[in-house]
Amino acid sequence: MSSNLALRSVVGVALIGVALTSVLFGDIAFWLLCVVLGLFMMGEWADLHAAPPSTKRLAQYAVSVPLAIMAPHLGAGPGFFALGLIAGAAFFIVIVTRRQGLATGIVYVGLPILALLLIRSQANGIVLTIWTLALVWACDIGAYAAGRFIGGPKLAPPISPNKTWAGLGGGVLAAGLFGAFLHLRYGLPLRLTLATPFLAVLAQGGDLYESWLKRRAGVKDSGTLLPGHGGVLDRLDGLVPVAPVAAFLILLPKVYWW
Repeated sequence: MSSNLALRSVVGVALIGVALTSVLFGDIAFWLLCVVLGLFMMGEWADLHAAPPSTKRLAQYAVSVPLAIMAPHLGAGPGFFALGLIAGAAFFIVIVTRRQGLATGIVYVGLPILALLLIRSQANGIVLTIWTLALVWACDIGAYAAGRFIGGPKLAPPISPNKTWAGLGGGVLAAGLFGAFLHLRYGLPLRLTLATPFLAVLAQGGDLYESWLKRRAGVKDSGTLLPGHGGVLDRLDGLVPVAPVAAFLILLPKVYWW
């Protein structure tokens, strides 16, 4: 148990380091990381939906088109054209494969990546991107710590027997404190600071949704790429619903008292 926790911690810190480095190095570096993760996510999504290898590759090719067009400075960038291509790729997959669940995966992968690239492209994109990513990390850490040391009633035992209400509370608290820190130290807008605890709840919902997908597929993890963590979907499930909502909040017209 302790060795597995140590492995998870080391890999987790390494993943955070890679993500932060890509954010700081520039929008092209961040886009490249998003493309790589998106292709792995699509592959794992196809596996969870029992797609044969040829269909899995087709889905990865399809999602690669909108991912490629989102390239900052090289393509059209993250915008309405890329959003249309995500919808077109999903439509293509459902027509060709007759697999609605697989087509849903195009949106599940493409939309949060589009949102993250939009966030990174803002004038203060580094702070906003770190906020979006790290509130999910803070929620995960807070939920794990509270669930482990407090325990108590289960949150959704039929879906994820290890999650507790205390863990949800700990995750929301940790994310909220992180948002407050960014507000005081780096000027995170107040509307985003106040939204952080609610986004933490959304992150937990994304985690539960992926747990439901795995339970339906009869597997413990979405993949085996990340030692101690499972697959890429296992690490990004909370970010999937958070990123589009965060992008929406960021792009809202500014109100002077916020």
